[in-house]
Amino acid sequence: MIPAAVVQSLVRLIDRFRPDADSDLPEHQRLGRRGEEDVYFYLRRNGYVMVARNFRTPVHRGEIDLIGWKKDVLCFIEVKSRTSRDVKPAEAAVDRDKQRDLARVARDYLRHLPGNPQWRFDIVSVYYEGNSFPSFELYENAFGVS
Repeated sequence: MIPAAVVQSLVRLIDRFRPDADSDLPEHQRLGRRGEEDVYFYLRRNGYVMVARNFRTPVHRGEIDLIGWKKDVLCFIEVKSRTSRDVKPAEAAVDRDKQRDLARVARDYLRHLPGNPQWRFDIVSVYYEGNSFPSFELYENAFGVS
């Protein structure tokens, strides 16, 4: 089995040389993609089994950044990336409208699964401050759906 750190390094190297590399994207979108990738590996190291990235549906607007299983619970994960903590916490960006959009997309995903699994919404904030490694804050069951 290949160590996770080696896999993560290989993915970053491959991404750097892709023809559709992120160089044309605005800085905030590059940061968001980097955050999603780092959170993907962070969650795997913490016991999540990842099953989807950037899930969209043609029926509803919005996108679920990551979907994974934590034991027997299906987790819909929103990733928020920031370069500092100066203004407000990254997870505060998941307001009621965003929660409603995520819930609609999640329901579309659940319609295609057999049975009726337990599920929840998690938020992961990732901060890139200075030249240090990213720091992560995981909020399990971050919000409910009414």
